Amino acid sequence: MNLKNKKILVTGADGFIGSHLVERLLDENCQIKAFVYYNSFNSWGWLDTFPKDKLKNIEIFAGDIRDPSGVRIAIKEVDVVFHLAALIGIPFSYHSPDSYIDTNIKGTLNILQAARDFNVERVVITSTSEVYGTAQYVPINEKHHLQGQSPYSASKIGADKIAESFYRSFSTPVIIARPFNTYGPRQSARAIIPTIITQLLNGDDKICLGSLHPTRDLNYVSDICNGFIALAQCDNAIGREVNIGSGYEISIGDLVKLLIEITESKAEIVSEEKRKRPEKSEVERLVCDSGLMKELTGWETKISLNDGLWKTVEWFRSKDKLCNYKTDIYNI
Repeated sequence: MNLKNKKILVTGADGFIGSHLVERLLDENCQIKAFVYYNSFNSWGWLDTFPKDKLKNIEIFAGDIRDPSGVRIAIKEVDVVFHLAALIGIPFSYHSPDSYIDTNIKGTLNILQAARDFNVERVVITSTSEVYGTAQYVPINEKHHLQGQSPYSASKIGADKIAESFYRSFSTPVIIARPFNTYGPRQSARAIIPTIITQLLNGDDKICLGSLHPTRDLNYVSDICNGFIALAQCDNAIGREVNIGSGYEISIGDLVKLLIEITESKAEIVSEEKRKRPEKSEVERLVCDSGLMKELTGWETKISLNDGLWKTVEWFRSKDKLCNYKTDIYNI
């Protein structure tokens, strides 16, 4: 499938990955409909930072992914859906698991029902490497078993399986894109890299984190967006779940040291108990096997971890960016 001139709905377009994906799709000459979360401030999230000449090419739809009627209105006359809208913070999922079921599972069901009814040509569902839990073997391929080690990951497993069922039951053209840890400009403070960078750039003498030994497969946001687009264009990816990741792992402790070096900080690393996941909920190791992704699309990472971290730090260095992040509290 060629996405050029297709009308594309991006849910979660106001968020981190979603806003970057909207920009990439504009580069592909797509007609973009951006589904943003309705709020009384009429905020469009990160889309509010776009220049006017870019915003004029985006149709904004404010709604709630949990509302099936609104979702149906958004999807009508759309060719392709990239579904990214979700609750994603793991610590907050311990606090409010019901909201994750409503948003992540029911929200995905609403997308699938409407896409089926309106014969959408392609539906890309955003999964997460968290569905695998702690790696039982590495690198992790799509055959690795799924394990809900947090209410968040359990809700994403549920969403993935609902999507799979629509493909198998109704031939809905679903693709499950499973990115490993993504980072870059615009990421929220509930993620590890902004948590580290904002504390370092704020001049704090101590960097407060949780566990330092778990490893992650970190991927710059532009690489992940390229992966989403490559999958959407691949007819052979329909009905499949596909990993997107670098295959390179780094521990949180080593990541902090790298960022301390980049920012030339003298800060001390402190591991706080309140920031640690419950022992059985901590995902100890994530490393991606992206062999299927490369086989289907030819995709591979273009931005190294070191280059991506430099780009991200430079974005955060701007004072108007840093002031939006509350470095003195633990963001769940």
